[in-house]
Amino acid sequence: MGWMGWRLAFTLAVAAAGGLLGTLWGATRGAHSLEGTLAGALIAVTVLFLRDLVVGHRVLRWLSGGLTESPRWQIGLWGELTARVERAVRGRERQIEQERDRLAQFLSAIEASPNGVLLLDAAEQIRWCSQTAAEHLGLDRHRDIEQRVTNLVRAPAFVALLQSRQFEHPVQIPQPGGQGVLSVMVRAYGDGQRLVLTQDITERERADAMRRDFVANVSHEIRTPLTVVAGFVETLTNLPLSEVERKRVLSLMAQQTQRMQSLVGDLLTLARLEGSPRPPTDSWVPLSRIGAAVEADAQGLSASRHRLSFDWGDGVGLAGSEAELLSAITNLVSNAVRYTPDGGEVSVHWRDRADGGGEIAVRDTGPGIAAEHLPRLTERFYRVDGSRSRDTGGTGLGLAIVKHVVQRHGGELLIDSGVGVGSCFTLVLPAGRVRRPLDGRPLPEAVRALAGR
Repeated sequence: MGWMGWRLAFTLAVAAAGGLLGTLWGATRGAHSLEGTLAGALIAVTVLFLRDLVVGHRVLRWLSGGLTESPRWQIGLWGELTARVERAVRGRERQIEQERDRLAQFLSAIEASPNGVLLLDAAEQIRWCSQTAAEHLGLDRHRDIEQRVTNLVRAPAFVALLQSRQFEHPVQIPQPGGQGVLSVMVRAYGDGQRLVLTQDITERERADAMRRDFVANVSHEIRTPLTVVAGFVETLTNLPLSEVERKRVLSLMAQQTQRMQSLVGDLLTLARLEGSPRPPTDSWVPLSRIGAAVEADAQGLSASRHRLSFDWGDGVGLAGSEAELLSAITNLVSNAVRYTPDGGEVSVHWRDRADGGGEIAVRDTGPGIAAEHLPRLTERFYRVDGSRSRDTGGTGLGLAIVKHVVQRHGGELLIDSGVGVGSCFTLVLPAGRVRRPLDGRPLPEAVRALAGR
């Protein structure tokens, strides 16, 4: 039997009890038994109704109060009713809380994405905006909610994309302030709503531009000597030349061939540096041995036309690739000799750093470099004076190689120069790549043996 059946039986029982009491009361007063019975039953039902009315009023107040406290009616129809209402409401609250947690996790995942996300309604008003999208598009993610996006983002390509309703392909727009490039993709969803995805492609565009410039520069650098060699070959083939003229043509051809070989060699060196793992940190080589090879190369290149001085420290050992370190230092010293006028000075000195590392400074008394060129000196094929660089035999890749080598060894390349005051190029190496016999850590046996050769 359900609660309604039990409630009806309880009401009838109360009415019967009231009628019985009314009959007994009427008998004591000499009243008619039927009248007493009806009066007693009516009073009993009225009392029961008034009680239910009071309890029902309390239940309404409990419901209107937000169910903040447990009900006090634990028996009867009202107790069962309030218990079921409370269970239903608490279950609904748990479901809402779970959905709220899932939504918060989903939005947190979107916020963690490097791409920006923007939600637009059918009227192209902003409904939600991630922090990344706000930074990409110059928006305020709180203030600009419910604002029409085209009133805030006025890039013509973006506005045209929204108006065309053809969302197959993304468009590129400049970032606010012109500091970068964005790729913007739009997708339709729901009832006329829009999903806008933004991606910062500044670095990718810069890399593509560098790649295009690199290919163009390599093509130009190789084409020039090839053209010269081809012209000389045609001259040797078609024209009768004297022995002196023939030797001069062959000498120029040899120079251009050497130039192409140097260029290809530097390109292969860069490719090897970029594609190979970092040099080991447990393979030690004495700096003095690297220095001896550098000195021999510099003296041969200078041919006593410059004042050269070298200081490689006292028993310093370096961890890494001997061939790479030799290449980097030789590049710097060769540049210093080539660009320093006859009678000038080139010095190479080792210096200990307070952090335990060390640095190799290559200083010259050449013409120096203007400040505006310094940030770009390590770019491939960048030349302060292209014609002069070619005259000195440079490929435009030397400093790019130096930068890659020192970065692979955990260090950095510092450049200090000014017009008329010469230049100083410094290789800074970290403490983990430097050992000295005076710092309490003896050099390994292999290093001491190499240093003694």
